[in-house]
Amino acid sequence: MEWFSALDGFSQFFWIIALAGSVIFIFVIITTFLGMDGGDDFDGADSEIDADGGIGFQFLTFKNLVGFFTIFGWIGIACINAGFSKSVSVIIALGCGLLMMSIMAALFYGMKKLADSGTLNYKNAIGAIGEIYLTVGANRSSMGKVSVTVQGTLRELQALSDSLSELKSGAIIQVVDVTSNGILIVEQTKKAIEPIETITIKTKTYELPSNTTKL
Repeated sequence: MEWFSALDGFSQFFWIIALAGSVIFIFVIITTFLGMDGGDDFDGADSEIDADGGIGFQFLTFKNLVGFFTIFGWIGIACINAGFSKSVSVIIALGCGLLMMSIMAALFYGMKKLADSGTLNYKNAIGAIGEIYLTVGANRSSMGKVSVTVQGTLRELQALSDSLSELKSGAIIQVVDVTSNGILIVEQTKKAIEPIETITIKTKTYELPSNTTKL
């Protein structure tokens, strides 16, 4: 570590950020693309950082911040080695870090949209019977979630209701419409009764010969 001790404080600052950011960045990317449990933990951290509850373009997330500090550190080192002043190095590093955040935000936004929508046609959910998963508010006052089978797959989808009372978890619903942005409109219904199979008993008819004589 003699080389590190020989550096001035400004250079050490960028090296610490670059190395720490790189280790976390590599781990986050691997767990995200491999779908490991760690990726879910980072998604939870993203939800806590980002106040947006929808699927919108999320700029300020844990993953994006890791990308920012990683690029910020390495670009800062490159600028110092190129002989730029401290102020110029910081400005360039900040600009590149923000650019990296934008690229990562666009990348993960596209991936999430692809995973959430795929080839799913929400219109195919109309008429389907399902169950309330998260309470749906009355008169579209709050959004909830329903479990419903669409295109042969059981899915948890966002839903609203025009009902005068809220639809609580476990209630049986039917999808009556879908909004332009893919939110289901549901109403409470009774569980569909499966038709009872009827058993048909075949009978044979025996005919006596016409020339039989009485005993």
